[in-house]
Amino acid sequence: MKRLDDRMYNSDQFDRNNPDPQYEIAYKRVKKIKGFYTHVMVYILVNAFLIISSTSGQSFQNGDFLNWETYSTAFFWGIGLLAHGLSVFGRSLFFDQDWEQKKIKEFMEKEKSTKWE
Repeated sequence: MKRLDDRMYNSDQFDRNNPDPQYEIAYKRVKKIKGFYTHVMVYILVNAFLIISSTSGQSFQNGDFLNWETYSTAFFWGIGLLAHGLSVFGRSLFFDQDWEQKKIKEFMEKEKSTKWE
């Protein structure tokens, strides 16, 4: 699927139909976000399988469920996933440039609506 998308993006038809450079930037951004969500989905599926398969034969009474080996893959891969998310979303994942302004407007509108009631 990736090769098909890359061929479509790099083809002359793509450039003729969308001469707008903003569209090209938005397209690349959407591809990065899609790649991140695919990474999250694979992370969840693989680690769920690993955790379930490593704990299915163990009894929960002797404490083997809390072994480091059971969760080490999820932990280290999670660090990589966090790095991927930060590379895609940047610092705007939590506080983007307009975050303060949006919150101020939100609180002002909330205050207005409570005064009128």
